[in-house]
Amino acid sequence: MPARSPAPHELAWFKSSYSGANTTECVECAYVSYGVLIRDSKDADGSVVSVEAGPWRFFVAGLRREQPVVSA
Repeated sequence: MPARSPAPHELAWFKSSYSGANTTECVECAYVSYGVLIRDSKDADGSVVSVEAGPWRFFVAGLRREQPVVSA
C-alpha cells in the first residue's frame, strides 16, 4: 500500500455499466496504483475497501464467467 492513499475526492470513481438506473444499491470503484478502492455510492465519505490488483482481476474474471456465487 502506498505511504499516502489519495483522498476520496481526488479519485476517479465509477459505477459498473450494469448498475443501470437503480441508484439505491450500487458500489463505486476507483483505480489506484496497487489495485482498486471500493465504496458504497450512497456514502461517499464512508468506509473504503482496498483490494490489490491480483485478487481484483480474479474477482472480475469470475463475474465475467457469470458463475453463481455459492454461499456456505
